[in-house]
Amino acid sequence: MIWAFTALFAQPGERGKTPATAPAASSGGDDNFNLVLIIAAGVAALVFLIVLFIFFSFVRLWIQSLLTGANISIWSMFGMKLRNVPYGMIVNQKIALVQAGVAVNTEDLEAHFLAGGRVPQTAKAVIAAHKAGLDLPWRTAAAIDLAGRDVLDAVRTSVNPKVIDCPDPGKGKQYLDAVCKNGIQLLAKARVTVRTKLERLVGGATEETIIARVGEGIVKAIGSAHDHREVLANPGLISQTVLHSGLDAQTAFEIVSIDIANLEPGENVGAKLAADQAASDLRVAQAEAEKRRAAAVALEQEMQAAIQENRAKVVLAEAEVPLAIASAFKDGRLGVMEYYNMKNLQADTSMRQSIAGQSSGSADTAGR
Repeated sequence: MIWAFTALFAQPGERGKTPATAPAASSGGDDNFNLVLIIAAGVAALVFLIVLFIFFSFVRLWIQSLLTGANISIWSMFGMKLRNVPYGMIVNQKIALVQAGVAVNTEDLEAHFLAGGRVPQTAKAVIAAHKAGLDLPWRTAAAIDLAGRDVLDAVRTSVNPKVIDCPDPGKGKQYLDAVCKNGIQLLAKARVTVRTKLERLVGGATEETIIARVGEGIVKAIGSAHDHREVLANPGLISQTVLHSGLDAQTAFEIVSIDIANLEPGENVGAKLAADQAASDLRVAQAEAEKRRAAAVALEQEMQAAIQENRAKVVLAEAEVPLAIASAFKDGRLGVMEYYNMKNLQADTSMRQSIAGQSSGSADTAGR
């Protein structure tokens, strides 16, 4: 074999010669052979180190998955490494799921990570739901997580219901105000206990919708009461009315209970509104009276103007009388005696009017 390697790396003109016939070329062939051996050994050592590194990088996780029943092969881990997926986290989460009794594929875990999901939190949520006896498949939990919801908090709320204040104090409003039919305002504050419905979590309304609907139901229930004392004596009427209204429809929660935490009377809104209405009616009546007064004043002015106009017509008519008498004298239709008789008649009429005026004045004085 040494002779074959020596012949292989010998000079072209010396390849046909035997080592016995070419003693001078044997030392050069040995050097080339040693160099080839060193390179081959280096390459083999490098390959061995790479294989050893890969083996020891995955063997511990592979043994863990094998012993726990996760059954993730080394080649699957190597593929995750090439796809830039944290294989260690995927293996650990699948081991936890398998040990908890949840059947899930490695591809689903990897796909959820590549889609931007939070695999550890989703796995904890699925395990918690499984331990609590809730039906939460991995695909549903992954969809909830990718939708931006906190799936682990949803599972916790489903197992341990949470309490929501209505109205929300963080919005700056401390009480709900409603008015009974007798006009008395009531200030109410409720605490709503809700439980998450996992099957309605994707696409279901949030807590703000629950708060708004419960607030609307409380205001409606108080507004339908005839007397505020009935509500103050039995606040449970409000809770029962609101609870049976189906306010949790199309939401991600189920309302467990509605408790009235505080209920106290406020202002007499009915009396205040009645007073405001009376003041408004008074202003309207005053405006109408002022309108009628202005119309009467305008009519009086119009009548006075008409009187003045008629007087002017009378003056004009009286001014034509002397002209008519003169014309009658001129035309011979009126004699001198007739003229004096007319003047006597006018004087007699004037005297009678004067006497009648004095008598009227004396009678007024005597009456006084």
